[in-house]
Amino acid sequence: MKAELGRRKRRSMNEINVVPYIDVMLVLLIIFMVTAPMVTPSVIDLPSMSKANTPKEMRPIEVVVRQVGSLQIKDMKTGKSQDSTVDQLADKVKELQGAETERPVVISAEKSIQYQAVVDAMDALQSAGVAKVGLLVKPKSAK
Repeated sequence: MKAELGRRKRRSMNEINVVPYIDVMLVLLIIFMVTAPMVTPSVIDLPSMSKANTPKEMRPIEVVVRQVGSLQIKDMKTGKSQDSTVDQLADKVKELQGAETERPVVISAEKSIQYQAVVDAMDALQSAGVAKVGLLVKPKSAK
């Protein structure tokens, strides 16, 4: 009888302590808030070439290939940029060229971008009749 009185029934605890999870999430939030301004998404790592010609007379229209289907068009004359898709690319470039149909268009993309995305952009421009289409590269540094 005495043995039964000294024994307590154990209950299972059905609550989750979420305080440690909230602490971890707040620390992660602070880390992301501090590092986000340091990230520069507009820098492009261009492929290099031993001898690169740069268009000097006319400021070209630059088409930046971000990923398949996502493009950005930069007008080097005015400094304005706009987002575009491959389907809208030719119309927007023709609009920026206006009366200057010989104004060059250069395509730039990072090394890691799929080759097909660059080819799609070039094909859309050439099929629309854009006269001067080239690829933008950075010159190799002399060793």
